[in-house]
Amino acid sequence: MKHGKKYIENKQKIDTRKQYDPREGLDLVVSTATAKFDETIEVSVRLGVDSRHADQQVRGAVVLPHGTGKNVKVLVFAKADKAREALDAGADFVGDEEMVKKIQTENWFGFDVCVATPDMMGVVGRIGRVLGPKGLMPNPKSGTVTMDVAKAVTEIKAGKVEYRVDKTNIVHCPIGKASFGTDKLEENLTTLMDAIIKAKPAASKGTYIKSLVVSSTMGPGVKFNALKF
Repeated sequence: MKHGKKYIENKQKIDTRKQYDPREGLDLVVSTATAKFDETIEVSVRLGVDSRHADQQVRGAVVLPHGTGKNVKVLVFAKADKAREALDAGADFVGDEEMVKKIQTENWFGFDVCVATPDMMGVVGRIGRVLGPKGLMPNPKSGTVTMDVAKAVTEIKAGKVEYRVDKTNIVHCPIGKASFGTDKLEENLTTLMDAIIKAKPAASKGTYIKSLVVSSTMGPGVKFNALKF
């Protein structure tokens, strides 16, 4: 894979043999985010689990203290009073059968997060095959299947992120924008890592956090010392 001149220059600032302490590492990540747009800062955590086994799944959600810097669009599947609660809380789209039909017939995905009341899951299940692969299927573990739709919408808008181990046993999650600066990014990173550590499955043996890399959208990855969390 070929990289541009800026990427190569930024990579030279990083000691690839070193595992950086969080603050020093984040300073580097921010300084190497030199694109013309406000780059997203993402964490990649390799875990000592085997995601093929149900008892070693790592999944949950956490509200980052400084949010993600992204205007998240929320779709809520709800009826009557719950639909009104969702709208009052700031949901971008609210509906039931008609929203399912819109997704089915128009291939519409103008939202980032999907929330549903438990009684609507039978309806939402009809589009599970298209929502699932995109990571949009509501799930009780992430707090997106709930009767308290107002709380769910408020938290998502405030910066709630979902983390989930993938097939390669890695969790990928954004922790903000380069413009946040080191202090806010460090608080967000610490909050996320605390949640991932608490979510350690009982069946996981040996080293749980195997590696931790942080990068900006266009910048090189920086290795962090996972023992600092």
